[in-house]
Amino acid sequence: MASLSETNKFTCTIIVSMLLLIISTQCEAQLSPTFYDATCPSARNTIRMGIRNAVSRERRMAASLMRLHFHDCFVQGCDASILLDDSSSIDSEKNALPNFKSARGFDVIDSVKSQLERVCPGVVSCADIVAVAARDASFAVIGGPSWTVNLGRRDSTAASRSLAENLPSFTDGLDKLISTFATKGLNARDLVALSGAHTIGQAQCAFFRDRIYNIKAILMLDSRALEGVSSRLMVATAIYHHLIW
Repeated sequence: MASLSETNKFTCTIIVSMLLLIISTQCEAQLSPTFYDATCPSARNTIRMGIRNAVSRERRMAASLMRLHFHDCFVQGCDASILLDDSSSIDSEKNALPNFKSARGFDVIDSVKSQLERVCPGVVSCADIVAVAARDASFAVIGGPSWTVNLGRRDSTAASRSLAENLPSFTDGLDKLISTFATKGLNARDLVALSGAHTIGQAQCAFFRDRIYNIKAILMLDSRALEGVSSRLMVATAIYHHLIW
């Protein structure tokens, strides 16, 4: 049996493949890992160090940055539109229910962007920073594998709160999730692979407690196969519920 770390590494590899699929199907520009070699040769190292420092301060930030990248790409491509604040012409995606008070890591991206502006102003896009940050944050927690991130994305000047409202939800059933992913050119296999990103980070028990207590009905598996895992999860959520209430 594979160890937990080996399993997480394999999961991350699949997740990255799916994120790259989203990027390739929604971005028409020619991207290249060497895009900034001539104009900002220190870009990748600057991002790497900024993300490494952020994750060392708060390990959970790795999951938040991966989620930020996914929520950016799933709406209208990997264009950093999720970073845009409200203005007279923008209804920010941050206000959409799936992002409101839950999307995190904006300050980390802003910090890295500020560092890059000092060494090569106006060169590196925020969209590329978000994409590289997801990779570097994952690597900082798991320790591997790494992967090549193609660069050269352009930042959006418009946001779509309405599209962000349709991001996959933890309350969605299987049919709804499959349908939602299909609109992005992704199939059920892709859905399962991307869901593996939830092995990094944390979630409040309130968001999945009902599924745990109905796990036998949902999965319709032999109760003996579920007895161990379901009982442990029930105890964990019960303790959590007692502590916060």
